[in-house]
Amino acid sequence: MTALLVAGMTSDAGKSVVVTGLCRALARRGIDVAPFKAQNMSNNSMVVVGEDGVAGEIGRAQWVQALAAGVTPEVAMNPVLLKPGSDRRSHVVRMGQPDGEISARDFTSGRERLAASAFAAFDDLRSRFDLVVAEGAGSPAEINLRASDYVNMGLAQHGDVPTIVVGDIDRGGWFASAYGTVMLLDEADRALIKGFVVNKFRGDVDLLRPGLADLEERTGRPTYGVLPWHPDLWLDSEDALDLEGRRSAEGARKVAVVRLPRISNFTDVDALGLEPGLDVVFVSDPARLAEADLVVLPGTRSTTADLAWLRSRGLDRAIVEHARSGRPVLGICGGCQMLGRTIADPEGVEGVAGAEVEGLGLLELTTTFGAEKVLRLQEPSGYEIHHGRVSGETRSGTVVGTMVHGSLEDDAVRSSYLREALDVESAASFPKARERRLDVLGDLVEEHLDVDALLELAR
Repeated sequence: MTALLVAGMTSDAGKSVVVTGLCRALARRGIDVAPFKAQNMSNNSMVVVGEDGVAGEIGRAQWVQALAAGVTPEVAMNPVLLKPGSDRRSHVVRMGQPDGEISARDFTSGRERLAASAFAAFDDLRSRFDLVVAEGAGSPAEINLRASDYVNMGLAQHGDVPTIVVGDIDRGGWFASAYGTVMLLDEADRALIKGFVVNKFRGDVDLLRPGLADLEERTGRPTYGVLPWHPDLWLDSEDALDLEGRRSAEGARKVAVVRLPRISNFTDVDALGLEPGLDVVFVSDPARLAEADLVVLPGTRSTTADLAWLRSRGLDRAIVEHARSGRPVLGICGGCQMLGRTIADPEGVEGVAGAEVEGLGLLELTTTFGAEKVLRLQEPSGYEIHHGRVSGETRSGTVVGTMVHGSLEDDAVRSSYLREALDVESAASFPKARERRLDVLGDLVEEHLDVDALLELAR
């Protein structure tokens, strides 16, 4: 069967956007297509349930790409997920299940087992689908990591996969990045790079054409298309590189989401950003909380460490004052745990074994961390991913906590909460909005990329 690798000149270059758009465009053509990312580094994840009924965890981006392709998301689509807990250590999820930790020191060694799992998952998908569209990570020209790479050119070499390189021209330096990416690779890797894609272009494409022709002459590789910048293309985010919030019209009610250092699953608030009556911003300053109508404490990869960070900045006092003034506070997963009385870690899941810290005391609940991870889907919508178990009350006046991610994506749940908390009537449908965005992306790919040439390349 066929495959194509979409690599990037940098992180956040548009790899996820191109893969998602290709999945939607190719699925419309009747092609049975599957997304794939060998290794994802992100704290935004999703629960999927296999045919055997076992729940697993994959990156949120691959889950959305599967929706775009019209196929059931599965753990093989993201066999290795690294969830950063600090600057030097990440929790490892392999084939959907917890698999210990990896440190920065281990990053270029001892990853053979992860690579084996990734290659096996890729081969499995390739045997079952007409086409696998794989997404790289970072840049294939990170030559310091090439020896242990299995996400970019390591994957391409494993499966003899033709590769295109995407770059965000809105940041500048696109031509230098394109040329440098190819020239830094060794001959064997360079042979698999077949061309380029421009992302986020604003203006007259004719102004680009001389440069694209020059680039092709210098590298021997064409550019397969120029995707324009589009205001409606925000998708479920993969990482926290650009937490800018979602702005609405003047006079909207203000929602302040605390920008925790180890924030996770911040897509929980995407549905709030669709509401025209809400102005959603990410904040780390206590003064910004004072302006808010609703404060959201989101999920976190490290509850106790981020709680200490809250206190170091005085955000704890601002949140308590907000609640005591009768204004609503919503805590999700780790944010819910912070709102309680105590957080105990008898097994040292997040740090020192036997540690116990005080929460913000706004809810009569306690949290106890355990080694076994909870992974499950919830009805009518949402999912749970956590080590901490809470007991007690998850509601006290205007303060509400939940361990369920994604519940606000359900229109009925979100509508009920907004009416009660802010006296705001919902005026959006999140599932319909997501489908519209995926369709817009599929349309842009069909219109602005040479999809026929990319299909021929993959074959």
